[in-house]
Order: sequence, then structure tokens, then C-alpha cells
Amino acid sequence: MEYLVGLITIGIAALGMAWMPTISSFVRISYSIVYIIIGILLFLILPMLPYADPLQHPAITLHLTETVVLVALMGSGLKIDQPFSIREWKHSLKLVSVGMISSIALTAFIAWYFVGMDIASALLLGAILSPTDPVLASDVQVGPPQESEKDSVKFTLTAEGGMNDGTAFPFVWLGILMATGFLAKPGAWMEWTSYYLLYKLLCGLAAGYLLGKLFGYVLFSLPEKYRVARIEDGFVALSITLVVYGCTELLNGYGFIAVFTCAVTLRNYEMGHDLHRTLHSFSDQIERMLVAIVLLLFGGSIVNGLLDHLTWPLAMLGLGFLLIIRPLAVWLTLSGSKLTYREKSVISFFGIRGVGSLYYMSFATQHTSLTWLKSMWSTVAFVILLSVLIHGLTASRAISMLDKGRKTKKDEH
Repeated sequence: MEYLVGLITIGIAALGMAWMPTISSFVRISYSIVYIIIGILLFLILPMLPYADPLQHPAITLHLTETVVLVALMGSGLKIDQPFSIREWKHSLKLVSVGMISSIALTAFIAWYFVGMDIASALLLGAILSPTDPVLASDVQVGPPQESEKDSVKFTLTAEGGMNDGTAFPFVWLGILMATGFLAKPGAWMEWTSYYLLYKLLCGLAAGYLLGKLFGYVLFSLPEKYRVARIEDGFVALSITLVVYGCTELLNGYGFIAVFTCAVTLRNYEMGHDLHRTLHSFSDQIERMLVAIVLLLFGGSIVNGLLDHLTWPLAMLGLGFLLIIRPLAVWLTLSGSKLTYREKSVISFFGIRGVGSLYYMSFATQHTSLTWLKSMWSTVAFVILLSVLIHGLTASRAISMLDKGRKTKKDEH
């Protein structure tokens, strides 16, 4: 009975995703809100559904969220029409370096000084909350590849979401190593810097770039040069994602970095080719199907007590992170840019949190035991829930107002 009800629920949820983007754009409410509410109701009404507690199913939670993030990273890279260059991507690069590190440091300090967390847990919480989500941020990201309209805000947020799910990893590891006492050993900080920060990052970048070039040659150049069979199947995007991630992790590099780098490299290979749309379309469909499952389970986990260990200080920290820490860190990071006041405001405010933070929380759970573990789970879930509600209700309207402001300014000139 549980198995069959679960199959039916997943099938209906995945089917509903076929209409959700259209419905969401019409009502201007993110589908994430709808699916979390449905998940809450289903787990309240149907007691035969499995107990949705990530702490009881750590391996399933880890690999499910990992898969969703991987598919989203490939889709994010494939839909960016802006060719990569340091100059053109400078805002996003600043956000995933200066902006993210500032957010981690400030969040960790407040969690330690005001909430009373130990330093390792505080640092880990800051690193887990720091990356914006490539999964639940579709309302503020660029559309499918080869769109005629360019949008600096959507591009910046899309590139940031694609990059910082990997660049946060060294700091997640830093928190884990601190919690396990590893950093107390002689030379430990040098090992973190050389291996967890530099080697794993550079390995991810190199593997993603080289494999992206290789797959670009196979998909685009090889059929033209030797007249071999053209590849027109979208599922190739998923195949590439798995190969790149697996190969990079075998080399002990950051697979998330590699997948996004590969996707961007592939997108920059024959920019005008129609296959890019096919690859992105398949990734997008798989992503939406998996997101439907994760959001239902997330709603169920709330019913099953995921927020039980949330205290008022932690709730205030979560609210402050979304409304003060992230916007302030990003605003200061972009203060010297040529972006308009409205553009900086939108980029600063829409630091959407979601499946990426669930993955990092699951990853930390698998690698260390913390006194604050359950409280951290409740805090991360609370921040994601707040982000889904606040950003889900405002994203479409904010982007629409930004577009209207640009149009009015253009008409005046």
C-alpha cells in the first residue's frame, strides 16, 4: 500500500509540473510554494506515506538532493547565452567570492556570538546557507538558450547560482574538519588551503573545461567533419552530467564545479546550434520532475517535525540572513559596479535558498556529528521555507517592475 500510494503521488506530482510553469507565470506565484503546501497536506492526510525525515534517511536525502543539483547545474550552464569572459562575468565572480565569503563570515559570527553555537557548527551553518540555489530560482534566471533578450540581472543571478554551489564546498569542508578536530593537527590549515581549496577547485574547473571541449567536439565538430551520425537526443545532457561528475569526483575534484564548467564550455561551443535548446529542454524536464518529488518530501518533513528544534534566536538568525546579511553582503560587493540602484537591489534581495542547502546539510550530516545538528537542520529548513515564501511571492513582480522601469527609461531617451 505504501509503495503504490507513493508511486501514484510521485506520478501525479511529476505530471503537474507539465502545467506548473505556465500557471506560475499567470498567477505570479512560484510553483515551489504550491508543491510544498501540497506536500504538507498529503503527509497530513495520508498516514501511509513514508516518514519524511532526512535524519532517518540520510543516504537517500544526500543522493536525491545531489542529483537534483547536478541536473540543475547542467541546465543553468546550457541556458546562459553570454560567452564566458572575466569582464562579462565579473559581477557573478565577485558574488561567488567576496559576496559569499562575507555572507559565511557574518552568519558564522552571529551564530557563534549571539546564538551560542560552537565555532565549527557556526561556520558550517554559514557555509551551508551561503550558496544561492540553481534549482528553485527559475523565476529570476535567464530563459532557454538563444533568447533574443539580454538581462544583466537574470544573467548575474543564474551564473552566481551555477558557480557558488561548488565554490561553497571548501568552506563546508572547513567546518567539517574543524568539527572533527582535524584542524588542530600541525599543517592542517596548509592542507585545507592546498587540497580542499586550491586542488579540488582547480581540478573541478580543469575537468569541466576539458570534458566540455571533448563533448563539444563529439556533438558538434565530429558530425560535420567526418559526416558521422548527428546526435539530436536531449538525454545526452544527462549522460554528460553523470560522466563529468563521476570522473571529477574520482579525481577528488569538486564535481559541482566541473558540471557547471562543462555546461558553460559546451554552451560556448557552436553558440548558435539548435542542439543546445534540445539539451537544455531535456535537462529542464528532468529537473522539474525531480524538484516535484523533493518539494513534496520537504513539505512532508515539515509535518514530520523537521522544524521542531528551531528556537527563537535561530529563527531570527534565519530571517536576518535572508533580509539583512545576504542583501548587505551583495550590495557592498556590487557597490562599485555600473549596475543601477534597482538592479543591485534585485540581485541583493533574491538570494534564493533551496535544494543546494539541503544537499550540503546532508553532506555535513554524513561526515560529522554535531551537538547542534538537529538545530541546524531546523534552521536550514526554516530559511528555505522563508525563501520559498518571500521570494516566491515577489520574484515575478520584482522582475516585471524592473523591466517596466528599464522600458520607461528607454522611452524617455
